[in-house]
Amino acid sequence: MPAAAPESSLDQGDQYLDNVAGETIPLGDFIREFGQGLLEQVRMQHPPVYQQGLDRQTPVWHYRQQILSKLKRKPFEQQAEAVQAVVKLLVDRDEPAAVLNAEMGTGKTMMSICAAAVMQQSHPRTLVISPPHLVYKWRREILDTVPHARVWVLNGPDTLRKLLSLRERLGLRSDVPEFFVLGRVRMRMGFHWKPSFVTRRLVVGGQRFKVACCPDCMRPMESAAEDGETLPVSVELANTMLSDRRRKCQHCGSSMWTLIRSGKPINSMYDLVLGALQQLPTIGPTTAKRLLNTFGEKTLAAMLEDNVYEFVNLMDENGDLVFSDRQAKRMERSLATFEFSIGQGGYQPTEFIKRYLPKDYFGLLVVDEGHEYKNEGSAQGQAMGVLASQCRKVLLLTGTLMGGYADDLFHLLWRMNPTVMIEDGFLPSKTGSMAGATMAFMREHGVLKDVYKESAASSHRTAKGKSLTVRTSKAPGFGPVGILRYVLPITVFLKLRDIGQKVLPSYDETFIEVDMEEEQAQAYLDMSQRLVTMLKHALAMKDSTLLGVVMNVLLAWPDCCFRSETVRHPRSKEVLHLQPALFGDADCTPKEAKLIELCADEKALGRKTLVYSVYTGTRDTTARLKALLEARGFKVGVLRATVDAAKREDWVADQVERGIDVMITNPELVKTGLDLLDFPTIVFMQSGFNVYTVQQAARRSWRIGQKQEVRVIFLGYAGTSQIACLKLMGKKIAVSQSTSGDMPESGLDVLNDSEGESIEMALARELMSA
Repeated sequence: MPAAAPESSLDQGDQYLDNVAGETIPLGDFIREFGQGLLEQVRMQHPPVYQQGLDRQTPVWHYRQQILSKLKRKPFEQQAEAVQAVVKLLVDRDEPAAVLNAEMGTGKTMMSICAAAVMQQSHPRTLVISPPHLVYKWRREILDTVPHARVWVLNGPDTLRKLLSLRERLGLRSDVPEFFVLGRVRMRMGFHWKPSFVTRRLVVGGQRFKVACCPDCMRPMESAAEDGETLPVSVELANTMLSDRRRKCQHCGSSMWTLIRSGKPINSMYDLVLGALQQLPTIGPTTAKRLLNTFGEKTLAAMLEDNVYEFVNLMDENGDLVFSDRQAKRMERSLATFEFSIGQGGYQPTEFIKRYLPKDYFGLLVVDEGHEYKNEGSAQGQAMGVLASQCRKVLLLTGTLMGGYADDLFHLLWRMNPTVMIEDGFLPSKTGSMAGATMAFMREHGVLKDVYKESAASSHRTAKGKSLTVRTSKAPGFGPVGILRYVLPITVFLKLRDIGQKVLPSYDETFIEVDMEEEQAQAYLDMSQRLVTMLKHALAMKDSTLLGVVMNVLLAWPDCCFRSETVRHPRSKEVLHLQPALFGDADCTPKEAKLIELCADEKALGRKTLVYSVYTGTRDTTARLKALLEARGFKVGVLRATVDAAKREDWVADQVERGIDVMITNPELVKTGLDLLDFPTIVFMQSGFNVYTVQQAARRSWRIGQKQEVRVIFLGYAGTSQIACLKLMGKKIAVSQSTSGDMPESGLDVLNDSEGESIEMALARELMSA
């Protein structure tokens, strides 16, 4: 019998592939085992713009490092490396835009200011778009970082006056770094105007008429008559013609409109200054009138408009200070965010910059909280796009670049760097619509679901027919090709862990599942079964009206069972379910008892606690939590939406000085800008649906400057929709992290999540399948 032929290497390879194909390896394990080799291949094929080892040997790196070393506040080593990378991308590679995708608390404000300082020689004048409540924080950070910096705040009623003075200085080179901080709400605000003309009496055809004339050349407005001749325009007709749109004189081109102040008209300078004084703390109507009678409105107006600190140190005729130290301290804090203007009315800053300042007048545009400008039709997103087109370079700052969907990036990319989008064929239609380009981008780089529905058609008389309908919806996910093409080439990533444990303490997130009491659990089960049955019946009849009502009730009731709950049909107002209250005003629900226990433990360790509750409106829980905590000896502060956004930082500082142990608020109120370092423990009573909000709010106290260990705790009732909501939120966060340099353990299963278009819809699907 002949010997068997040796198995060929090709057959062995096929056998190996068959064995591998039959085995499923979790993506996390695959990355850990083969990640280093894959990373080397990626680096060879797509070398990074900035390579720390090589770039540190270049003269330009040392030159820029010298500039950073001369700043008042020096960045940490990893912050400086991020600044060097951003500057190399924008200046050396001449890219139009860069993204600093840095985790919350890494110091994005500081790094962008450092980058602007390094670029001052080649890109003078930096324009910053900021959330309105952070405008003066930006001003403070710039002055504390850049020596001899001049900061123009474009966020108050004197914005137009500052822009006009800026236009007068065209051609003059400043010898100090200049920064212009513009609030994003002020950026997109329109302006109020009215027709402006002078009235003259003219004799036409032997009759006297009052006609409207140009204020500059004094020639009358003219309109064409039926016989082709031009006739002067009467005053009545001029008011009608000029009220619909802003017009110019037909003869000299001067404007036939003027700006006006919005709101109640001010009759005199006295009234204007009187109102401004009463906006300051410790000054009421009587004190304001006494100051006006003593110093006069012109003197006080000049101080408020140009030198507010001279007003704080105001002296009477005897040389004594008018205000006490306590008053001066409170007013100085308030005046840091005070804007007072006597001159022109408001005018949209974006419009002014586009029309009256030369293109590229601003060298660098810094866009804070860049993800806020992702929506297609938002006024602030469009205004940001206009400003980006007027500046030479754009630096976008964000901690959460995308919220899970590919189109989160589409409009941002179009506004920052339209060239690459045009190259790839994502163009607007002939009518200017971006809908087709957005859908094409989603199909190529995102996740779209085409849902086909086949039903019997009733219009066929002689034969049975079927109709096929297709509904397309988006799902979370952004493909690796899109990340490689659009995100990696222009993005600098920085994580808090990169800065090092020497700078930041440890950070720990914990989920605690709380069991309901027996009566509470039974009531929830009865309510859930009854409402879900009604919902399924309604959906079978193609009525989705109950969907939102049922979801909101099942999510909220476990936390609000201290009051009776009446569930009504949103259209017919029929009572669907009536649930009496289960707990009295002084009785703690299980989750409230757990919160009190956590707060007591933290207080014993000398730590303050920040408590988040999303129910601060019709289902307000904050007042009850405050009462329960105070009854047990805690000092509690509740931050509500009535506190102006620009004053929340001062409000928190006042509460800390008062010695509070616990602060309660809605996470939406503190998700951006506030450094809550005094609260190292954060407890989420509920999470809500917004990925951006949860990620931002969870990091409020884990920031540079924090010395204590940070604990973040999520509470949820076992066996309720709250658990499903938290699970879905975790999946959405994992998707958003894939564009921030992290790959979640669940990998592509998360990127191609088939559970719905949003957390709300995914939760509804889980509710229906329960």
